[in-house]
Amino acid sequence: MKQLKSNAVYKRRLRTHRIGIFFSTAAMALGVSFLLWILFILFAKGLGALNWEVLSAATPAPGEEGGGLANAILGSVLMVGFSTLISTPIGILAGVYLAEYGEKNWFSDVTRFVVDIMLSAPSVVIGLFVYAIYVAHIHHFSGWAGSLALSLIAIPVVVRTTDNMLALVPNSLREAAFALGAPRWKVAIFIRVKAVKAGILTGVLLALARISGETAPLLFTALNNQFMNADMNKPMANLPVVIYQFAMSPYDNWRGLAWTGALLVTLSVLGLNIFSRTVLAKRVPQA
Repeated sequence: MKQLKSNAVYKRRLRTHRIGIFFSTAAMALGVSFLLWILFILFAKGLGALNWEVLSAATPAPGEEGGGLANAILGSVLMVGFSTLISTPIGILAGVYLAEYGEKNWFSDVTRFVVDIMLSAPSVVIGLFVYAIYVAHIHHFSGWAGSLALSLIAIPVVVRTTDNMLALVPNSLREAAFALGAPRWKVAIFIRVKAVKAGILTGVLLALARISGETAPLLFTALNNQFMNADMNKPMANLPVVIYQFAMSPYDNWRGLAWTGALLVTLSVLGLNIFSRTVLAKRVPQA
């Protein structure tokens, strides 16, 4: 051991290791400090204005005191909910196809390429696309257009996560199922998907977290609505657009509601992640 410590190569490698650990820890601490700073400001400015009126009253008129975010919360829940219902089955089925049937297939290669492009595409481009193919033809903004835009953002996230999760299933598990005479579709659904359903659920929640705060595509599709509205065929208020508009307003009341709305979005995403990692994770059978 003494000879090892006196070895020049060992000392150089140990010094390099310690320098790498130091910079890695410093980078992690820097990132966490910025995150805590943002959360602290968010809670400090948004928690004080959080009350029942914010959750029950509609957005106020310019210069009017009071009011809330009930119409924006309702619109966000409806659009994000319908987007999740659309993107989840499409994304999971597409991911299952790519993992099970798309090993050596030109169509699967093209699909993966398109999914990668959609993952990196700016959300404003997707909003403009939906505006051009849907809103411009029906001549009015609507909640359905907003749900469609959010679905196009969520689908590639679910597809990529499902494909990657299914690739982690050992081939021996599939071979054992085939040896028992199970058809390929049953192996894909009842063996592979069941084995990694926690990871697939994480992908769905990741997509849900991403679309919950999207503003740009909703500006071109759902726009906004000052009044309470549950009709998806009309312009619909939503938290991201209300936060964007109220944060730049000259009214203190509107800016306070913007901070509260940002806090609500953060708490909802945080709650979904905690729920998936605690309650749902316990229901997944361990191998």
